[in-house]
Amino acid sequence: MALRTRFTELLGIEHPIVQGGMMWVGRAELAAAVSNAGGLGILTALTQPTPDDLRREIDRCRTMTDKPFGVNLTILPSVNPPPYAEYRRAIIDSGITIVETAGHKPQEHVDEFKAHGIKVLHKCTAVRHALSAERMGVDVISIDGFECAGHPGEDDIPGLILIPAAADRIKIPIIASGGFGDGRGLVAALALGAEGINMGTRFCATVEAPIHDRIKQFIVDNDERGTNLIFRKFRNTGRVAKNSVSDQVVEISARPEAVFGDVADLVKGAKGRDALETGNIDAGLVWAGQVQGLIHDVPTCAELIGRIVHDAETIIAGRLAGFLTQPETAAA
Repeated sequence: MALRTRFTELLGIEHPIVQGGMMWVGRAELAAAVSNAGGLGILTALTQPTPDDLRREIDRCRTMTDKPFGVNLTILPSVNPPPYAEYRRAIIDSGITIVETAGHKPQEHVDEFKAHGIKVLHKCTAVRHALSAERMGVDVISIDGFECAGHPGEDDIPGLILIPAAADRIKIPIIASGGFGDGRGLVAALALGAEGINMGTRFCATVEAPIHDRIKQFIVDNDERGTNLIFRKFRNTGRVAKNSVSDQVVEISARPEAVFGDVADLVKGAKGRDALETGNIDAGLVWAGQVQGLIHDVPTCAELIGRIVHDAETIIAGRLAGFLTQPETAAA
């Protein structure tokens, strides 16, 4: 049995499993490993210092896999925004056929990607945003529940509600994100109306993830309670792993007079990168979701994806099929 969905058919991949774009983590080693295992690996554009560096990373990924992979471009409001148009041009010029977009007002980027025949997956945290993205012309919606790492939005709707609510109204394929890490989650996502799953934190705890082994073990040792919600006061909620830095951010932000500037130094991206690269858990923010409670090992990407698909197929053909009973023949 193979798990074929509209999503796998659209992108030409074997399994309905995506490794979402992650800052400092979405590099060629990980993306290629996921794609080689039959999923969809994704490079993170802004992890690369310049658009030319992104071109080189795309080329490097191509030396590691001949399977489809994508590039994430996240658009966030900023005082000094990166040169998004130049990153976009690097993606197009490099012949990338799949892009994951996220963030603020992506219309111009979506239009340009679509004009060049690129399939666009757009990440959303609310049904209204997903409907807007569908009207914008994207090909796939990645719907992020409140359980997810990163920015879950301000509505606090968990996947059990958000996924079917989106599936009820969205005509294009949707993939489910936030809280997924095993075969049970994949089956649940399919049952709720999704065509696949997008995983971030689970792929951080793999052999090929280009982060320090101490961070991987930190994720394994954590449980579902091991996250903090930060920036709630500033209407830019983020879910991160619970450590001394995020604890401090929560404590400072709770002060009545607190402003973002009071925590800005603690949450610098460079400090988070330092944590991932050195293994110093308390060097900065470590972005991770509640799915930590379902992560118990550090497999290769091939082992992880193979296990997820095998377990999902076993659940569908075995446990779920066992609930179906044939009606008894009426007595003559």
